[in-house]
Amino acid sequence: MNSVSHFFRKLLLGKITKKEKVKHNPIQKRLLNIKAIWNNDHQDDNGLEKMVRLILSISQLFFPGIYLKYLACKKGHEYQDLVMDFYILAKFVFPILILKNHWENTFWMVGIMTYVLLETFLYIPTLIFASDLFSRPRSYKRSMLMLFFNYLEIICSFGVLYAVGGHTMNKPFTHWFDAIYFSLVSSNSIGFGDYYPVTTYGKVLVSIQAMFFLTFVVLFLNFFSTKVKNKGYFDDDEIA
Repeated sequence: MNSVSHFFRKLLLGKITKKEKVKHNPIQKRLLNIKAIWNNDHQDDNGLEKMVRLILSISQLFFPGIYLKYLACKKGHEYQDLVMDFYILAKFVFPILILKNHWENTFWMVGIMTYVLLETFLYIPTLIFASDLFSRPRSYKRSMLMLFFNYLEIICSFGVLYAVGGHTMNKPFTHWFDAIYFSLVSSNSIGFGDYYPVTTYGKVLVSIQAMFFLTFVVLFLNFFSTKVKNKGYFDDDEIA
């Protein structure tokens, strides 16, 4: 039993490095970040730009992610990463389960999925534009991997939204994966023409997804690509 426990600890946590006690927990950091934006501590913005940055930063207090981080950080920084990994994976798997089990017309399930999808929608621009107080992550490669699962979550979640009601497309989806397939080709602006939206609801969804795809790939991946080093390892400067 101990060997099994050691195996999974080694697999999931890896090498745990000693670290000084974190000065502020994730909720305190977010509140300090909001204060930093309000006081223009790091950027001389004003008007609409400042309001958008404040809204983005404040928005994270309305979703579960920051509170899961808060609970996990009491155990240790490595557990904080692990909890967030599983949370992101769960958000990716949940819409697939909805489609496979034909729950797309179950209001409360779609409601929960849309709620956590909105968290992802707001988190990405928050990380780019409104994280004035946060230092570099332990690994940019891990962050990019989590970004990839965020992207998969968005693809699958939009698949559920396209399937809701069953009358959004020119013809009904015949297999649960058809909705994900349409979501994927739509997000990449491919559009083979076998499925296309015929309702205003469907057209609005496609438009939102297409616009977010540009934000997601062009802005966010470019944001990270400037920070990843060629050697594949990072030096030991300050970490989040």
